[in-house]
Parts: sequence; C-alpha cells; structure tokens
Amino acid sequence: MKALCWEGVNKVGTRDVPDPRIRNSGDVIVRVRQSVTCGSDLHLLGGYIPFMRQGDVLGHEFLGDVVEVGAGVRRHTVGDRVVVSSFIACGRCWYCQRQEFSLCDNGNTNPAITERLWGAAPGGCFGYSHAMGGNAGSHAEYVRVPFADVGAFTVPDGVSDTRALFASDSAATGWMGADLGGVRPGDIVAVWGAGAVGQMAARAAILLGAERVICIDRFDYRLAMTARYVGAETLNYERDDIGAELLERTGGRGPDVCIEAVGMEAHAPGPQGAYDMVKQQLRLQTDRTAPLRAAIYHCRKGGTVFVLGVFAGAVDKFPLGAVMNKGLTVRGAQMHGQRYIPMLLERMARGELVTEHLATHMMPLDDGQRGYDIFKDKADGCVRTVFTP
Repeated sequence: MKALCWEGVNKVGTRDVPDPRIRNSGDVIVRVRQSVTCGSDLHLLGGYIPFMRQGDVLGHEFLGDVVEVGAGVRRHTVGDRVVVSSFIACGRCWYCQRQEFSLCDNGNTNPAITERLWGAAPGGCFGYSHAMGGNAGSHAEYVRVPFADVGAFTVPDGVSDTRALFASDSAATGWMGADLGGVRPGDIVAVWGAGAVGQMAARAAILLGAERVICIDRFDYRLAMTARYVGAETLNYERDDIGAELLERTGGRGPDVCIEAVGMEAHAPGPQGAYDMVKQQLRLQTDRTAPLRAAIYHCRKGGTVFVLGVFAGAVDKFPLGAVMNKGLTVRGAQMHGQRYIPMLLERMARGELVTEHLATHMMPLDDGQRGYDIFKDKADGCVRTVFTP
C-alpha cells in the first residue's frame, strides 16, 4: 500500500509499505478515507522528538471504513464507517477504568523510553515515534487498529467525513482541556493558540457555559476563523496588550481558566523568543514555553491552567513562584479520546460542534511534502492539511 513516511528532519516521502495485518483478536483493519496533519507532527518532523526511524508512517488523526475484523471484535463489522482515537488504550487496566485512556498501561508496546524520560509510560499513539509504541500511522491507505472495540467509534449517518475526522484528536483534545480545566458556567476563559485544538478548546468552553472565551494568537486569518465559527473573542498578541486586555475583560482579576494550546515550538516576539529558540537549538532545553508562561502569569489568583500543547522534556524560566504564590492549579494530559468521542459525535450530529472549516487544504498522499510545508509555514491560510488516501 501507499503511505506517507518520515524520511529525516523536515522531510517526508510517499513509499510503498506492507499492508497491515490482523495481529490480535481485538484488531480491525481500516481503509482510510481522511487523515489530517497535527501541530504535534511538526515536533517529529523537526527532530525535536528523537525516536523516529526513516520510513516510519506518520499521522494519528483519521477516519475510514472497517475492511477486516479480528475474531474477538464485538462492536464493529466490515463496512462500518469509524473515527479512531489517536491514543491506543486497552479499556481494561486501572487507568482505563478511571477513563484516563492516554495513560493506559497496555497501549504502549515500547514503554522503556518514556519510563526513563518521565518516570512512567503513557499509552500508545498512532504514528508518533517509537517512544509511543512505534505504531504505524494513518497517512496511509490502511491502518491496523488495536483494541478496536475501545478506540474506534461508528460515525452517525448524518455526520460528514470531514466533520467526524476531527473527533479523532483535535476536538477531543480541546474538549478535554476545557473539561479537566474545570470550566464552569459563568467562567471567563483564555485560550492561547487559535489552531484546530485551540479553536476546539474555545468552543468546548462556550458549550460548557463560559461567560466569555478569549482566544489569543498572532495570525489574523486564524483569529477571524475563530470568531466566525467558534464564537470566541480574539486578541492578537503582536498588536494587543494581552495583560491589559485580559484584566479589562475580567473585572481586574484575570481569567478563571487559562488553556495553553500551542506546544513545544511556541513563537514569542522579542528577546524572550530569541532566548528560547537559541536554548532549544543548542539542546539546553527541549521546549519553548512562552504561551504557558503567559497563561500562568495572567491567570487569576486561585485559577486553573491547563496544558494541551505537546511538550517533551525540560524547560527554562518556568514561573514556579507564580504558580505557588497565586495558588494556581496546573494540569496537563495527552487526550483521553475514548472518554469524549461518543459525546462529540452526538454534538456534531446536532450541529453544536462544526469542524469542516479546519480542513483548509485537501490533497493526496503524493503531495505530502507540500501539505506539511504549507501547514508548518502557515502558508495560504492553512489551518490543517487533510490527506485523502
């Protein structure tokens, strides 16, 4: 089959790779209809997560048709149209029973790397390096889905492919940030980042009853999209005084919940950005965290900061004093997709959650390098590139 593979730093290529096969009784094989890029892919492409091998198939956010089922599969049959959680979870371990699916003890078949890095291994993920299990990704014609009864979900007939596609990861991640961030009716919420995940976090906060939701970014086309399709207020941090605006819009307190939806390659203007970039390139720190620092600084006393962006290791200049002295709660997680996807599909079917606008560019796998280039460079108004194998 044809697949889009990692070929080296900032280089991808289309290869012929072996077709996936059923390995365990709980597996299904999915013929991919749509597979979408993710901002966290850029960390792999840039070499910031050094556990990729040449030829690894990329992609972890996808939708398709079941074409083969293992003997133990009970919830799916051949022909089902399914969206699949990007994180792989068994559904039976202690963490899965607590609905903390991305922490599954059995989803990552190669736990030693992350146990050494972080003290424990999270679950597995499609197409996200050998540190997360070495699973083949979704930018391919076919994908093997382990634990399919747990991680694959039948899409309602009235929901389009492109709307359902984003339930796989972006919408589930965004909803988790608002949910586990503790957004309650009447809250004021600030979201750093107006990409797909940031927009979905903002929409989730609105649907959970937030009084005001403010999305912060530097690209006007993403902010305009957020205002139009999500219904959030927007600020451009290259033009607006973020601190003054947030105080003005919150009665002088600061937001109740601040959500960081950018990740380890965050942009920052001025000396702070240059400092972070130099230290990251010299491998003196692994992550750039300007939006996270801003979220901690601007959050109200006693508020909550939720970290949605993907981070890999150690950071410099972390404002621990602000966390402690302001009495903040700081949380983070990889997304517990199995916890949220059924609910998201229901909201999509009712029209409460729309995502088609995020798919700004659609192209075949053979255009994979161009697709990732415009996505990385934010060129041509790109929010997400969707591949159609």
